Amino acid sequence: MSNLRIANRYAEALLTSAEELKVLKNVSDDISLLQRIINDSKEFQLFLKSPIIKTEKKRQVFEEIFGKTVQPLTLRFLILLAEKGRESVLPGIIEAFFILQDERLGIANVHVKAAAELSAQQTIQLQQKFEAYSKKKVRVDVSVNPGLIGGFVAYIGDTMFDGSVKHQLELLRKKFTEEITAV
Repeated sequence: MSNLRIANRYAEALLTSAEELKVLKNVSDDISLLQRIINDSKEFQLFLKSPIIKTEKKRQVFEEIFGKTVQPLTLRFLILLAEKGRESVLPGIIEAFFILQDERLGIANVHVKAAAELSAQQTIQLQQKFEAYSKKKVRVDVSVNPGLIGGFVAYIGDTMFDGSVKHQLELLRKKFTEEITAV
């Protein structure tokens, strides 16, 4: 079974359990904490991936580090991953967890690449436009791409909205070319 399928199954199980126990917000916070730790600590990444470290040692480390800071459900989940030898899939599980959670909450993620930093007002306007388009609550993630001449490119799911100057110039060139060949 692929790691993606494994990650989705574990994420679905954790999400469902958290909903049933009515601790979804707390578990979501725990998962965010785990994500930050994984992103910030190369040692923790190596610890998760290491086949040399025994299951019992990994269990002890999880209990010592997270025992008093995370929900009991989150800790039991981490221990289950260690016992099943799936702790190396944790980054994928975290990603799948947030995707599934957003789907259930009706939140769409919009990734915007802009030529320059957007003001708060511009970000709010984009958010409102995409909420009207998608009929969902939208979370906007903006990054700067100096390679764009101007404007922005936005991705919502598999759909791309190209409002870049480069794209507009290409459309204009194509229109002029079509008009010239039609004459």
